Amino acid sequence: MISDIQQDAATRMSKSIDALKHEFSKIRTGRAHPSLLDQISVSYYGTDSSLSQVANIAVEDSRTLTITPWEKNMVQAIEKAIMKSDLGLNPSTNGMVIRIPLPALTEERRRSLVKVVKHEAENGRVAIRNIRRDANSEIKDALKEKLISEDEARAAEEKIQKLTDQYVKEVEKLLEAKEGDLLSL
Repeated sequence: MISDIQQDAATRMSKSIDALKHEFSKIRTGRAHPSLLDQISVSYYGTDSSLSQVANIAVEDSRTLTITPWEKNMVQAIEKAIMKSDLGLNPSTNGMVIRIPLPALTEERRRSLVKVVKHEAENGRVAIRNIRRDANSEIKDALKEKLISEDEARAAEEKIQKLTDQYVKEVEKLLEAKEGDLLSL
């Protein structure tokens, strides 16, 4: 029973770390990466679809992304969607290929992105602490129902705390790495 609670908590905390990595990958560090465009959706025959479902996204060089739509009539819609996004990108079209040059990040923009990264890291820490709270409440419920002893409950809570500390340290490592990425030229 206790091992199930701990296993569930570890799995959920691991998923929180994965979600944080995914969020960090969306924040650009000056290098071109197709995941920068993940949150952009395009109207495709009346349905909002993600950009990757209507076009091929590739990295041309370290500062340029290329988008090749599956259909010619999607070029204008994709361009509009990129312009409307809050990414501050200016696409240029050459027939069927849309090129997106990524401008160098200014110092001010880097600082603001660091704030965003810190906010995302805090959200990750909060998620991990919420998982700890859930696991501890399950342990307390088991104790109330006399399924486990007080010593077992205390030991289980300590293990959950160690697990929480381990995953919070991982969040800190990810934050440090992303900050370093953002602030390096």
